Amino acid sequence: MAARTKNPHPVPSVWARERREPDQPTLSRDSIVREAIAMLDADGIEALSMRKLGARLNAGATSLYRHVATKDELMELAVDEVAAEIHVPSAGGADWRAAVTGAASSFRATALRHPWLSSVLGQAGLAYLGPNLMAFAERLAALFTAAGFGEPGRAIEPVLSYVIGVSTTEAAWLTTVARSGETEVDFIARLMPAAQQAAAPYAHLAEDYATSAADATDPVALREDKFTYGLEVVLDGLALRLPGAR
Repeated sequence: MAARTKNPHPVPSVWARERREPDQPTLSRDSIVREAIAMLDADGIEALSMRKLGARLNAGATSLYRHVATKDELMELAVDEVAAEIHVPSAGGADWRAAVTGAASSFRATALRHPWLSSVLGQAGLAYLGPNLMAFAERLAALFTAAGFGEPGRAIEPVLSYVIGVSTTEAAWLTTVARSGETEVDFIARLMPAAQQAAAPYAHLAEDYATSAADATDPVALREDKFTYGLEVVLDGLALRLPGAR
């Protein structure tokens, strides 16, 4: 039998290579990914390194590299793992907008539980090869197809772009609030006078900050309302693309 030649141009993704057998029973790829996610949730991307992860798992870097070749591969695995938390309603219902809103809201909630998620989605190499992300994309495609969109991918893209963009900004804001040690209400109350003073020469900004200050007593509801408003604008536009809409 001829010797198997090594591919000189392998696909740069953890999903495109064979999974190695563990070298120690207590260490597995699943346990590595779970611990990495815990570190990412607690301290962000900058705090994660293979060395620190190995120390938390009481394993050397060599043992980790038998399961995950690089930090980029680790991020692929982490992204795919948390993608399993995103719920997409079943396709075929009469109200496709409600179903898409449910999926988008679930995505946002997942991104806020894992503040690093949205910012790395575009940097995770071929992360869409992961089974959970592919299942998520498949369910979305089924939902939009059932709604009547002939090219579901083109309808999905603006929804995901909106949700990822908003979630990235919102997660960054909440991370800043958390690092301050204050509640969101207290943080806004301390920030708002300076913001209003800086915006005073600009009529439209001054009015916007005045409105924001009045609504600052319930920032969670305000963020939810802003997200819903923007999503409805996106869905309004998509609805015009359905057959018979014009």
